[in-house]
Amino acid sequence: MKSKSISQIIKETYSSLSQGQKKAAEFLTLHKDEGALLTAFQLGKKAGVSETTVIRLAYALGFKGYSDMQEAVRRDWLEKKQPAEEIPSLTQEQQEKNLFSRIIDKEASVLKQLLLQIDEDEIWKAVDHLIQSDHIYIGGFGSSYGAAYWLHYTLKQYRGNVMISSPDGFSLEEIHDLNQHSAVIIFSFPRYRKEALELAKCSQAQGAKVIAITNRQLSPVGQLAEIALTTEEKADSGHHSIASVVSLLEVIMEGVKHRDRDRISIRQQTLEQLYTDQGLFLE
Repeated sequence: MKSKSISQIIKETYSSLSQGQKKAAEFLTLHKDEGALLTAFQLGKKAGVSETTVIRLAYALGFKGYSDMQEAVRRDWLEKKQPAEEIPSLTQEQQEKNLFSRIIDKEASVLKQLLLQIDEDEIWKAVDHLIQSDHIYIGGFGSSYGAAYWLHYTLKQYRGNVMISSPDGFSLEEIHDLNQHSAVIIFSFPRYRKEALELAKCSQAQGAKVIAITNRQLSPVGQLAEIALTTEEKADSGHHSIASVVSLLEVIMEGVKHRDRDRISIRQQTLEQLYTDQGLFLE
């Protein structure tokens, strides 16, 4: 059986940690390259906590001591050692001259990081929930709504009983029928909307499985979700790429098509007949 990654261990234990331990844990999640090499004292200094807090974190996460925790960090780091390429700093004149190519290069770097951090086991779990659940509810609020609608539209080509929130919130009537056979997919990116957290709590209270599409495991919704699929775990800026979100969704949808191809084929044939009967498309 595959052992849990340090990120998974931290996520499962995060809510029970002290504030200082949370700071150290988040530093480890975002900077495994440093955590794999630093002493407990050095890591504490980087995270803004004491050496004792770092050592207590190791015990709180279930390790025998700091060296055991660091070994787990080192294993994770070595598995995905190649960092995303950094875009070199440019002069103002160069920035204006190469503005569009620079943005494309930046998006390519984000997608490369997505490839390095992707957790295939978690994605397959999400795929199975999307196939097997009786009902699926998708929540996306504010700027997250665009990606949520893309998933809603695409998923409805594959299966029935798919609903979506409005950009401004959700009603209790919409989620009234959710149960242990339902899946709720919640999009949550900075600045995090409180409606996303409320939807996660309400859905879990009714027994539904919550899948978060978010920027990091320890985001407010990421901490609560049974499955948290992240797009830019190591991003340091306030910019969050829609390209990484849609690419992650494309990966998930490809998994759904792979495992549910027969049912999807039948549904798409009937949809195409409806489109033809209604003269929906010009070509």
